[in-house]
Amino acid sequence: MSWKIKPEQSSRSVISQKWAVFLCLGSFCLGMFFTNRMWNVPEPKGITRTTPFEAEKLKLVSEGCGPKSLDEKEVKRVSKDIFGEVSKTHNAIQTLDKTISNLEMELAAAKAAQESIQSGSPSSDDLKNTQSSGKRRYLMVVGINTAFSSRKRRDSVRATWMPQGEKRKKLEEEKGIIIRFVIGHSATSGGILDRAIEAEDRKHGDFLRLDHVEGYLELSAKTKIYFATAVALWDADFYIKVDDDVHVNIATLGETLVRHRSKPRVYIGCMKSGPVLSQKGVRYHEPEHWKFGEFGNKYFRHATGQLYAISKDLATYISINQHVLHKYANEDVSLGSWFIGLDVEHIDDRRLCCGTPPDCEWKAQAGNICVASFDWSCSGICRSAERIKEVHRRCGEGENTLWSATF
Repeated sequence: MSWKIKPEQSSRSVISQKWAVFLCLGSFCLGMFFTNRMWNVPEPKGITRTTPFEAEKLKLVSEGCGPKSLDEKEVKRVSKDIFGEVSKTHNAIQTLDKTISNLEMELAAAKAAQESIQSGSPSSDDLKNTQSSGKRRYLMVVGINTAFSSRKRRDSVRATWMPQGEKRKKLEEEKGIIIRFVIGHSATSGGILDRAIEAEDRKHGDFLRLDHVEGYLELSAKTKIYFATAVALWDADFYIKVDDDVHVNIATLGETLVRHRSKPRVYIGCMKSGPVLSQKGVRYHEPEHWKFGEFGNKYFRHATGQLYAISKDLATYISINQHVLHKYANEDVSLGSWFIGLDVEHIDDRRLCCGTPPDCEWKAQAGNICVASFDWSCSGICRSAERIKEVHRRCGEGENTLWSATF
């Protein structure tokens, strides 16, 4: 029996097959869609979670920053850390260097003091007193440069700004201020000039005798020996040199110096730069003028010789190196040359070089009391033995100012 398929039935069968294929494909796609939405893929074992640093990297990548930007940022962070460590190390090295330098200075000063004791110089009772009582710290040592022929000048200083007797001892004990006339020996040891100074010292007890032969052309050597001797005898913050024809207000000097107490190497005075005089026979002639360049050149900056102050480190430096420090004809130039190549702060304070009345008097009335007063024309107070009392009366700070001052 044969079956014949009608045309209507054949077309229905074809349509049904097509729909079946479409339905299968649609079901498959829907299944895949819901599977991805609903199925939670477990975290693979052995893989750690993202760290904050990696998260920051991913964030930068998502924001469009490439690996180069990430590397640059990491390098900057590492460089900053390294720079911080280097800075700390540098500061530590500087502190250590300063400590070593201070210890070397103290050791050199102690060695110089011991050598002074062994050699019996200087011939001053101050050394015996220092050794018996133990060293204490003073504010300043004021050395008044004087000569054998300057007895009247010394007496005029004693009668004005330099305390005497018990007051001088009180000044040392309460204020930490040492004041001495500084002088060496005559060419004829033990001669009449030396005996006169010894008698004067027995009366007043205010001399510092140096192991030095006096002479006008030896002022640079005397300055060097003074600082070396003073730093061996007294442990002070500052060491001052002043001429015996200059008026000084001690309290004002102390108040001026304490402002620079924290600085290790200071050189304080009225800074100048005068001409280098090459002509023979003139005052302040410089035999080694050729070292300063061509004719007409000026000296380097240095403090005028009437009064200047240096800190302990510089005084100790002079003491250690005194055998190699060169001496020029002028002592103020010599001192300036010893510091010119060092890390020294030059402080120019014009109150250390006021004129005599009416200059210092007007400044005192304006509340700006001078530290030192003298006449430039005389490189000191003209006829100081007669005139210093007038300068003291008109420009002095007053005795109560000294005793009420705190340093």
